[in-house]
Amino acid sequence: MNLTEIALNILKKRYLLRDRKNYLIENPEGMFHRVARAVASADKLYDENADLQRTENEFFEMMSTLEFLPNSPTLMNAGRLLGQLSACFVIPVGDSMEEIFDALKSAALIHKSGGGTGFSFSRLRPKDSLVKSTGGTASGPISFMRLFNLATEVVRQSGKRRGANMGILKVNHPDILDFITLKNQTGELENFNISVGITEEFMQAVESDLEYKLVNPQDNSVAGRLRAKKVFDLIVDTAWNSGEPGIVFLDRINRDNPTPWLGEIESTNPCGEQPLLPYESCNLGSINLSLMVKKEKGKSEIDYDKLIRVVHSAVHFLDNVIDINKYPLEKIKEMTLRSRKIGLGVMGFADMLCHLRIPYNSDEAVHTAEQLMWLINRESKNASFNLAQQRGAYPEFKKIKCLIFRNATTTTIAPTGTLSIIAGASSGIEPIYSFSYMRKAADQELHEANPRFKQIAIDMGFYSDELLQKIACTGSIQHLSEVPEEIRKVFVTAYDIQPEWHVKIQAAFQKHTDNAVSKTVNLPNSATKFDVKEVFMLAYKLGLKGVTVYRDGSRTSQVLSINKQTGNQDPTQDQPAPHRNLCIDCINQEPNSHECTVCD
Repeated sequence: MNLTEIALNILKKRYLLRDRKNYLIENPEGMFHRVARAVASADKLYDENADLQRTENEFFEMMSTLEFLPNSPTLMNAGRLLGQLSACFVIPVGDSMEEIFDALKSAALIHKSGGGTGFSFSRLRPKDSLVKSTGGTASGPISFMRLFNLATEVVRQSGKRRGANMGILKVNHPDILDFITLKNQTGELENFNISVGITEEFMQAVESDLEYKLVNPQDNSVAGRLRAKKVFDLIVDTAWNSGEPGIVFLDRINRDNPTPWLGEIESTNPCGEQPLLPYESCNLGSINLSLMVKKEKGKSEIDYDKLIRVVHSAVHFLDNVIDINKYPLEKIKEMTLRSRKIGLGVMGFADMLCHLRIPYNSDEAVHTAEQLMWLINRESKNASFNLAQQRGAYPEFKKIKCLIFRNATTTTIAPTGTLSIIAGASSGIEPIYSFSYMRKAADQELHEANPRFKQIAIDMGFYSDELLQKIACTGSIQHLSEVPEEIRKVFVTAYDIQPEWHVKIQAAFQKHTDNAVSKTVNLPNSATKFDVKEVFMLAYKLGLKGVTVYRDGSRTSQVLSINKQTGNQDPTQDQPAPHRNLCIDCINQEPNSHECTVCD
């Protein structure tokens, strides 16, 4: 298998089986066989004569070649006692003490099993509201968010690592101003990403500079009015300062809710790409686009036949995961089986563009993104249709008059933080962060370079160790005259790209994605609040379901950074990343487990 040293280290640290004395008893090939065997076993539920060995070989082949990888809990736990394979969960939070603490207990169990949780706190009555049963006043949603944050911290302190949460509050909640500025305080809610739930009514009021109503969720009474533009500007200001809150367009998400009769979608998973109904879960997987390229007459082009084959195998794989999964709560199992949602996405998009010699910040890249996702979405539906013919449609399907599908949703774009390192690919649909960096290994500092850039530099004759040192100081090649202009044009980093191209690429993928798209609009430290505002407005106009910005250096710690003096960057550091990229840690109940993972 073509695994890098970094990938091997991560697999050894987090994924491969160990015995009771913490000795490794599994290698990467064994891990992929374990996962493939466990997931293939679901075929027996639908056909007692199923060729399980053939299916296992098919699944092993696409994982071991790094063409496709499932989310980390599946790699971690398939074929093991714990058996919890999903990354994404949403738990409802009601407006009674019983409901709040039920949600807290559910979250703790999910974190223990390796998942991440999303919550909407919009149902909770605002701060200082009357509590009739006691005659006292309510403490409000923010105080309960702190309680959930503390509970997450306690789970980590019990000997394992922390989970991650998404907290959403609707923009018309009376406590919205306190929520928006919540993360201005250092150390506040470190186990949460937060997002404002935006409505179409609010955005229209922003554009027309009108007031909008605040609504008390306790009785739906009007609790006041605010000038929408001032609230929007406050969101912009705090996002510029700290990267949070993000914004989630709830009306758009519910417009695409495939089972609205089951309820309203109020929240997403911690990284924002998976909107879910209360108690739903979803398992994700990503196709490595950097390997979906072939050479024809000396020129690179997309290998559509290979891509279609992998899409069909991946849908089969993800549908099987639903059946062998050991869910942390019976309610979650019931809801998940009713809709059988899966989320097939991609990683390595920026790498693919480099192979094709297409600049990320170009109309050609936007067109490529849209065409790619159109094909992946179409073929995932074809695969789901084929499975439905063999196994039946998802149970709630009977209420819809259209083609029969096995899964209510099939596509999602996840961030793939750790998975992309294992696969040796660029993460999700993000541009490449840096083409060279210095990584500390033992007592040494080693220069490392993006493998695709390095190979081209060698082939074209301009590679040198000195060049890598220069690139490591900024991560970019745009200022280096020794790099040919046509290469500088194609090999752009996140900070070389104007913000609108980030949004345009995200919108191109969102157009043909059932669920949502995890994407961070990286901004240089010099970016202004006006730049942030422009990103948010463009995201609204181009039909995104959510958007996040992160201005370089606006937090005291971030996963990817370039030291302007030394170029130090370590992509394997296990620390909180910018908004929607927080680590999720797998807390395994098995006695031989010393592992954790990241929710990809």
